[in-house]
Amino acid sequence: MNDTRARITNCRNTYQKDFKRVLCVCSAGLLRSPTAALVLSQEPFNFNTRCAGLNDEYALIVIDNVLLTWADEIVCMTLSQKMGLEQKLSQLLIDTPVICLNIDDDYPYRDPILMRLIKDRYLKRGK
Repeated sequence: MNDTRARITNCRNTYQKDFKRVLCVCSAGLLRSPTAALVLSQEPFNFNTRCAGLNDEYALIVIDNVLLTWADEIVCMTLSQKMGLEQKLSQLLIDTPVICLNIDDDYPYRDPILMRLIKDRYLKRGK
């Protein structure tokens, strides 16, 4: 079995239980998306989270088909990221909701203001 196929098979590992799988995405996957993954993994959400970056040149973990297959939901930081993700998902024939929090790249990792913004905007989505 090739590496990608083995990783995709592992996306549905039963030990993950029934926790919602949320992929948090920003440009590099270094500041906003890891902070979002932290916030969304805690109360009141308790999601199973991962983070990745969209920019191939400088993302530490680049978003790929396996992460997109794994996710029940994707949370991105900007509208342009949302649009790019929706296009990529449609090309892969994956029907995963993409939520945009509209948070610019103006915050350090785990900044308390950033953490509050993520929590508040996620709670208010769709309202």
